[in-house]
Amino acid sequence: MEKGKWLVINYNLPTEPSRLRVATWRSLKKLGAVNIQQSMWVLPHNDDNYSALQAISQEIEVKNGEVLLMQCEFLNLEHEDKVIAYFNKARDEEYKEFIDKCEDYFKEIEKEIAIEKFTFAEVEEEEEELDKLLSWYGKIEARDIFHSLKRDCAKGKLDQVKKAFENYSDMVYQYTILRVE
Repeated sequence: MEKGKWLVINYNLPTEPSRLRVATWRSLKKLGAVNIQQSMWVLPHNDDNYSALQAISQEIEVKNGEVLLMQCEFLNLEHEDKVIAYFNKARDEEYKEFIDKCEDYFKEIEKEIAIEKFTFAEVEEEEEELDKLLSWYGKIEARDIFHSLKRDCAKGKLDQVKKAFENYSDMVYQYTILRVE
C-alpha cells in the first residue's frame, strides 16, 4: 500500500434488476473494500486493488451504471484513522462469524464422538468442512490489511479446529484398526 493513498469508487446502478447491485456489492466485499457513504467504497491504493476496481468499474458501465474511480489522500489524519477503523470493524465482524463457525465445527466433532460415528466417510466430511474453514480464514486474512484485533483469536480457533480434526481422525483410525483385529 502506498502510504496515505486510497482508491475510492462511487457508482450508481439501475434499481432493477437488483442482482446487478448485489453482484457489485459482493465483488467489493470480496476485495475487502469498505462502504463509507452510500455507494462510496474505499480501498488502500495498490496495483492489485486498482486493477480489481478497474474491472468492477467496467462491469458497472456494461450494466448501464455510472461509476467514478478516484485516487485520494486524507487531508486530516483523524479521517484516515476513522476509515482504518471501518476496515478493522469489517474484519472483526468477519472473524467473529468465522469463530462462530469454528465453534459449530467443534460441536459437530463432539457429536460424532458421542455417538461413536467412527467412519472414514465421516472423516472425509469433516475434512471437507475443515478445508472450507481454512479457505475462508485465508480470504479474511488477505483482506485484513490493518490487522484486526480478532485476527489472533481467529487464528487460535483455527489451530484448535485442526487439532480437533486430527484427534477425531486418529480416533476413527484406532476404532477401525481395533475392529479389524
